Amino acid sequence: MAASKKFFVNPSRYDPYKNFKFRVVIDGKTVAGITKVSPLTRSTEVIEFREGGNPSVVHKIPGRTKYDPVILEEGVTHDPTFEDWANLVSKLQTPEMSLKNFRKDVLLDLYNEQGTKVMSYKIYRCWVSEYQALPELDANTPKIAIRKIKLENEGWERDTSITEPVET
Repeated sequence: MAASKKFFVNPSRYDPYKNFKFRVVIDGKTVAGITKVSPLTRSTEVIEFREGGNPSVVHKIPGRTKYDPVILEEGVTHDPTFEDWANLVSKLQTPEMSLKNFRKDVLLDLYNEQGTKVMSYKIYRCWVSEYQALPELDANTPKIAIRKIKLENEGWERDTSITEPVET
């Protein structure tokens, strides 16, 4: 039995893309040092119902769709992107609040081994619900200091204008 084609422009490619070449773009600027992005996940609730004339059969229809938060991790540097964004949200309950910029669309771009963009996802109306400025600090473990933001969002979609590139 022949396997179905996974790549159409590059039919000799069998291996899926690797997960270590990606970029995150916020406010049109690539955020340096992003080390990890949680999965883009959505789920749709199931609504079950029965008909009065046929009580032994349960029908199922789709209900509301929910998008899970996206967590971004980056090495601690002097780049204030995460902190500035998190501060916009934390000031919403204060007199100097601004409703103008606390929601942002985020781009997540995936690249192949050659550094060519192969996929892009737009994550809509994100805002920071959790911000970790510093990790646990421990003088006995030689690790990179990582900070995190948790982004609530109202959905995402793949940019279908990004097509499979020709690989040499």
